[in-house]
Amino acid sequence: MPYIFRMPRFTHPRLEDVPLDLALHALADPNRLGMVARLAETERLSCTDAAPCETIPKSTLSNHLKLLRAAGLIETTQAGREMINTLRRDDFDQRFPGLLDAVLANRPS
Repeated sequence: MPYIFRMPRFTHPRLEDVPLDLALHALADPNRLGMVARLAETERLSCTDAAPCETIPKSTLSNHLKLLRAAGLIETTQAGREMINTLRRDDFDQRFPGLLDAVLANRPS
């Protein structure tokens, strides 16, 4: 049987299904918060460009991105061989008004 390349399928929840505790948990980790901050500064980033530092193993980075997707913070799409992440800022702000602004404004430097 020939090898068939399968495109990854990412789960992006409806924001109304995301509980506040999951959103807060996703934003509580310094690495994930750094990823969200980088995405807030730009329109879209590849998975590796979204990483706050280059020393994060790919498996850990993948787990962080999965958790951010589950919390409704990011959307991941495939562009050729690259996975592109975008911040779901408008949707997230509508679900949790002011939360992302408050967390980003008070993040440790």
